[in-house]
Amino acid sequence: MSNHTPPVPPDIEIAQAATPQPIRQVADTLGLHEDELLMYGPYKAKVNLDVLERLSEEADGRYIVVTAITPTPLGEGKTTTSVGLVQGLGQIGKRAAVCIRQPSMGPTFSIKGGAAGGGYSQVIPMEDFNLHLTGDLHAITAAHNLCAAALDARMMHERNYPGEAWKRRTTTDDHPEGLPRLNINPYRVTWNRVVDVNDRALREIVVGLGGKWEGYPRSASYDISVASEVMAILALVSGKSYREALKDMRERIGRIVLAYDYDGHPITTEDLGVAGAMTVLMKDAINPNLMQTLEGQPAFVHAGPFANIAHGNSSVVADQVALKLADYVVTEAGFGADIGMEKFFDIKCRASGLKPDAVVLVATIRALKMHGGGPKVVAGYELPEAYVQENLELVERGADNLRAHIRIARTFGVPVVVAINIFPTDSPNEIALVQRIAEEAGALAAVPSDHWAHGGEGARALAEAVVRAAESPSEFRYIYDLEASIKAKIEAIATKIYGAARVEYSSEAEAQIRTYEKNGFGNLPICMAKTHLSISHDPALKNVPRDFTFPIREVRASVGAGFIYPLAGEMRTMPGLPATPGYMKVDIDAEGKVVGLS
Repeated sequence: MSNHTPPVPPDIEIAQAATPQPIRQVADTLGLHEDELLMYGPYKAKVNLDVLERLSEEADGRYIVVTAITPTPLGEGKTTTSVGLVQGLGQIGKRAAVCIRQPSMGPTFSIKGGAAGGGYSQVIPMEDFNLHLTGDLHAITAAHNLCAAALDARMMHERNYPGEAWKRRTTTDDHPEGLPRLNINPYRVTWNRVVDVNDRALREIVVGLGGKWEGYPRSASYDISVASEVMAILALVSGKSYREALKDMRERIGRIVLAYDYDGHPITTEDLGVAGAMTVLMKDAINPNLMQTLEGQPAFVHAGPFANIAHGNSSVVADQVALKLADYVVTEAGFGADIGMEKFFDIKCRASGLKPDAVVLVATIRALKMHGGGPKVVAGYELPEAYVQENLELVERGADNLRAHIRIARTFGVPVVVAINIFPTDSPNEIALVQRIAEEAGALAAVPSDHWAHGGEGARALAEAVVRAAESPSEFRYIYDLEASIKAKIEAIATKIYGAARVEYSSEAEAQIRTYEKNGFGNLPICMAKTHLSISHDPALKNVPRDFTFPIREVRASVGAGFIYPLAGEMRTMPGLPATPGYMKVDIDAEGKVVGLS
């Protein structure tokens, strides 16, 4: 073990005490050329996607996805484990890189805090990671809101044209500028505005007030920027060069459906004439960002789609670049194996054509105790006593959740290693019990890892187990065919992954499915929007719910990103701030150093 011993200092103190390597030096270890870097100061850079063209004949490295069991509201340390694993791979002499999402500043300044990892397994500079980084989120926000403004402007101008403005598609002669009338139905607008702040007051708004020339009055809303379809597109774009990836992005942005006309025809960004300008705003954001771990391994930080309504994975292009440059690439999937990992396989892997070699399933003793019937866990409050004292009975009862997630991962034919993310209060008996249960359930190995307290040295055993798993046979497969009907794909996920007995559709969902299949969207993959706090749709149902009906209340389409997303339960796309949000601790000291960021 290293010299780090608990109590471990706050994350920001650890990060600020570190001396980062110049990012050019990190790039040199990967074999990147100087002209393939777009510098953003000494410690971060973008990587030009043309590197993929140069390395097209190189073999890909091993591809490892990190996921988790159903978490507590505190999270179980997937990012920390992803970073720690890469540091552990470095400790055993492997050339490894980590690919993770860029966090939204909404949660960063709320109760969750940042997402650069923790303890001695972090990405640095931590402040840059959690704040503006290289401006990708601002580009997404600008592109998204330009589209929203264009949509409202078109509606306002069309409202004032002579003739049957709202009844039919007409010729260009009806439009003073020679443009076709779109006849947008204001009651069927699906494009909201976005901002990268938790602001519940913007969830439901009215736009266009103030008179005839101020716009078309209608109900609208704001989402957080990471919930934008533009973000989901950034994460799914692929190509063998910058030009190919940019072309893919342009085509995807052009397919975004914003609204429907009075005849039920979809209105796209291409119809509105804004797709090109949106792509221009995104032309630099398409290149992945390069940073480093505390121990100097490369970290690709790129994209951060909302993990409930979108697929919750970092970008395809970052993974493609990393796999050409490193022997082992660790990428993180959002939330548990039932939600983020399933989407990683069925959406991201389809988009990229990449096949994973191993799954790392993060488990914690406290999460298993919660699933075993332990007291409620509330973010921002001290853990109840049951979680800090040995209780083998609670662990045993909650272990069904671990077994279920191992089964889910194995459904895709990929070897599984369970990473037991160690907390100081975990007892040796509890850890041994989880190891036994995991291995009996089909995990290739179950390894205690204390990378939070000991960095890469604490993840050596985990790294060795992952290398063995990545070299073992894999029979990767999807769980549904794209050619299947929308309902058949929904039901495959609900029954095979969640364990539901049946699926129930609202009349609105039935009508939406008919509309999407009529408009040619039926062959898209499914991106289920549900809670991450249960394998089911209901966050109150812990452990492994059985014999339940999975309800689909609504079905939406992200045609540009390339998926259909059914909604099961209420999904908030604009979080709110708690009574004592994290920003209250954040400040600048007399030397200009950020303090209080977590």
